[in-house]
This record gives sequence, C-alpha cells and structure tokens, in this order.
Amino acid sequence: MSHHIISQLQKSVGAAAADRIFIVTDSNVAHIEAALIDELRQWPGMARELIVVPAGEENKTLDEVGRVIATLSAAGASRRSMLICIGGGMLTDLAGFAAAIFKRGIRHINVTTTLLGAVDASVGGKTGVDFGSLKNEVGAFHMPLEVLADTASFSTLPSGEILSGFGEVIKTALLASEEMTESLLNLDPLEIDSVRMEEICRFCRDEKMRIVTADPTEKGLRKVLNLGHTAGHAMESLLLERGAPVPHGVAIAHGLLVSLILSHDLLGLDSSLVSRYATWLRRHYPALPITCRDYDRLWQLARHDKKNSGATDTLNFVLLSSPGHPTYDHPVGRPGLDAALDLYQELQGR
Repeated sequence: MSHHIISQLQKSVGAAAADRIFIVTDSNVAHIEAALIDELRQWPGMARELIVVPAGEENKTLDEVGRVIATLSAAGASRRSMLICIGGGMLTDLAGFAAAIFKRGIRHINVTTTLLGAVDASVGGKTGVDFGSLKNEVGAFHMPLEVLADTASFSTLPSGEILSGFGEVIKTALLASEEMTESLLNLDPLEIDSVRMEEICRFCRDEKMRIVTADPTEKGLRKVLNLGHTAGHAMESLLLERGAPVPHGVAIAHGLLVSLILSHDLLGLDSSLVSRYATWLRRHYPALPITCRDYDRLWQLARHDKKNSGATDTLNFVLLSSPGHPTYDHPVGRPGLDAALDLYQELQGR
C-alpha cells in the first residue's frame, strides 16, 4: 500500500468521525501489506481486532460474512462504526455485504489492491457472496463512502489477476466506444506500464460511475454492466463447482465472446469485431475446459442468474449493435445459446 493511499485514507477516516474503525482484509493482503496494516492499526479510534478472511473465491460465503459480523458484535461495534476493506473484489464484495447488513448498515471504505477491484468490483455499491456454486446469489446494494485504488500493489499480482481485471476493462471499453475498444485490443494486458494502467483505471471508474449514478439499483441502464456476464458467470460457476475455479474476469472475458457472437446474430454487430476479439482472447487468455457436454449445466447455472427471473425458456443478455451502443434484456433461447457456444468453441480452436 502506497503512502499516497494512506494519506488519502487518513483524510477520509478523519472526516467520517466514526466511533470505532475496523480493518477487514484477506490472508494474502494481510501478509503482503503487514507493515502498513500495522501502521493503520495505530491510528486513534482503530479497533484492536484485525479481521482476516481466507483468500480465494471459495471463501466468499455467508459463513465468512457471519464471522466478520461476529467479530464486530463481540468488539462492541455500533452503527457509527466503520469498516476499512482492504483487498481485491472478493474481499470488498464480502466485507461490503457485512457492512450493509450489520445493524442495518454501517459505513465502509474500499481500498482495492487488484486491477479487478479498481475497475469494477469495488465501484458502484454492489456487495454480496456466493451460495454454493452460484455467483453473488446473496447480496445488497451498499455504496462505499469512498473507493481508493492502490495501483502500486498491482506489481505484486500474478498474471491471472491482471488478466482477470482486464476482462472487465475490455467490457467497459465495449460499452463506451469503438475508439476505446480498438485502443485496448492493441494492448497486451501483461505489458502495460503504470502510467497507462492508471489512465485505464480512471476511465473504467468514471464510465461505471456515470452509469451507476443514472441507475443506482439496476432498474434499467445499469443492466448494461452485465455485458458478458450471463455466459461468463455460468462458466465461472461451472468451474467453481468442479473445484477448478478461474478468476472472475477471465470467465467474463470468455463470456464476452459469447455475447459478441449473439450480438452479431441478433443485432448485426460487425463480424470483424467478433473475429478480432476472438483472436485477442485466444492470444492472451487461457482456454477454459468447457465442451458441448457442458451446455446443459451452463444453461441451468445461467437460469439462476439474477438477470433471468422471467420466462424459463429464455435467458436475458446484454448485446451490442456496435461498441458504445449496448442494449439489455435480449431474450435468447436454448438453441440460440447452443449455436453461440458452438461458434465460441470453434473460434477458440476447440
């Protein structure tokens, strides 16, 4: 954690006038940032307890939320208390949900240490946990008091975490404009310098907040942020239940290809973009171990998605007529999805 982030955090905490402040982090961050977390724990008003959640998507559970709440309760936290949530998207989702439901809501600040958290997960007020193999099945909208991105920590991330964050970056570019999409498809996600990465993070946060501000609780426009997520979440859930989880944004990067294929079929999206994106995905991302034998389970998992609460014979997709022109709630039946998955497999060389 950079001292610039600590300085920003100091100002935010000082302005909040909380009676007690609790730090929630995960086991990886607690180890990597041990010295600086210890520094934070010396601040006036900081609780003695450091709440450490085991790292990994498999620990994004109601049991862990219960453990966070039990610690807060035992330590005498009140509605005027505050959480500082330090970690990636899994941690800010889980700790933000604990903040949302403890005493019907206390304030929290997200300090994100991953690219995925900086561009998507910690921004916009969605919190929650998985339930079984179902992604984000339980959750609430609870806006953080502030979101701080510790971009200095990105250099410690494994390549899979950078690729995960970049899946959401590409999604945001597709929602925003053809120019931004073209610019990012010319990049290798693992070869971006710190200055350009900071620009990308700022672009993604600004674009997401523009949409969230217009539709905070996802009644309409905010649904476009689910581009790539209907298929991507199903893929992620399938691999999670098999005990072979992949980072969230890696699954979303693959789900985006399915959405682009459907966008071409249903809205006439230029096939050259589908081909270009497929080539970029194949070059930079690992293939997922998914075959036609998995289509039934993918359909079942997608049916549980919160975006698909209507008819049982269709799924709702976010699609594009062109970059920068998304629309939502497009019904896609099982034959249409199977055909798109077949082409997805073909374009990935499977």
